[in-house]
Amino acid sequence: INGHAINKENFSFNFDHSYWSFTKNDPHFISQKQVYEELGVEMLAHAFEGYNVCIFAYGQTGSGKSYTMMGKANDKEEMGIIPRLCDDLFERIDNNNDKNVQYSVEVSYMEIYCERVKDLLNPSSGGNLRVREHPLLGPYVDDLTKMAVCSYNDICNLMDEGNKASDTNLDTEKVSKISLVDLAGSERANSTGAEGQRLKEGANINKSLTTLGLVISKLAEEAGNKKKRAKGVVPYRDSVLTWLLRENLGGNSKTAMLAALSPADINFDETLSTLRYADRAKQIVCQAVVNEDPNAKLIRELKEEVNKLRHILDEKGIDVADVQDTPGRPNKGPKLSAQVHNTIEQLQASEKLIAELDKTWEQKLVKTEEIRKQREEELREMGLACLDDGTTLGVFSPKKLPHLVNLNEDPLMSECLIYYLKEGVT
Repeated sequence: INGHAINKENFSFNFDHSYWSFTKNDPHFISQKQVYEELGVEMLAHAFEGYNVCIFAYGQTGSGKSYTMMGKANDKEEMGIIPRLCDDLFERIDNNNDKNVQYSVEVSYMEIYCERVKDLLNPSSGGNLRVREHPLLGPYVDDLTKMAVCSYNDICNLMDEGNKASDTNLDTEKVSKISLVDLAGSERANSTGAEGQRLKEGANINKSLTTLGLVISKLAEEAGNKKKRAKGVVPYRDSVLTWLLRENLGGNSKTAMLAALSPADINFDETLSTLRYADRAKQIVCQAVVNEDPNAKLIRELKEEVNKLRHILDEKGIDVADVQDTPGRPNKGPKLSAQVHNTIEQLQASEKLIAELDKTWEQKLVKTEEIRKQREEELREMGLACLDDGTTLGVFSPKKLPHLVNLNEDPLMSECLIYYLKEGVT
């Protein structure tokens, strides 16, 4: 990176790929398709092999993170990694000629904002889902909607609806998780001009990114110190983002990081910070393994855990059925200890996981349809609705009622708000 133009020193970094996508007439220009072919195709292939994979984009606001990950939905040439990967995923499934191999795909779509997790596929779930951790499954979002999908169009519709609602051996089963992450902007507060509530929100966002930086630095330090592991604990749980991405950062995953940079010299400091961030991330060593037939083992071990927890509660004279049937009712007997409360919560969480893992594909499709109808009703109340073909979601605009909608250069932000003009002076 050349700093002489603004009287700063030069810096050198080594990365696997370097792309220029600012001006199309530049001889070094790389298209969205080429970026996907060099990064996304390999990751999708790993997913079909049974590995967990993750692609996440980092950089300051306006540097091209969302463009690289999502692109422009209505322009096939400008589609980003996420829609291309989803399209390629179902193309590979459709081209499968082995009758002994079956595929099932489920999608979740969430937003982490101010350390709160929002389910973008189920507006009625509220804006603060709980993050839990299980010894067998690791960190997960409790009650996060999983939608069964059968085609690329199904995923497109879900992403569209989610964006409008916002503020992955023949007799064995291979299960892989694809995590596609578009991070918030990394710029410092003094460069944004944010004040008041926006400044507070920015501080929470910065907390997630700062913790991500600390986690990456710690993992890079450990990777470089092979003989003697670095002292201290990796602070995964200091933020929701790093907690949920734990497996993707130094764990059971094949992970790629995209560092988006601004070509403007006025952003030199932010660009340098992003490059240093990416340089540390490149030093992390993940331990990816093929995930073969986990459900049978998971269900068996979860059931064993449930039996142990029930036995613990029985010994204490706790009526588990009564506690589970009326979780919000005040206890009329002696107050339950914190340990007993934790045991009950752990029991309920494990039983919920068993119920989810035990569902057949047909049951998941029925549940998906129920949630779809519920979501459409919720969105109508928010002033949003699907068109008759079911492929597009936009602002519901009554012909006889005057209203305003927002327009934005970013297609993900356009037509997200509607304001009805009431009769009289407004």
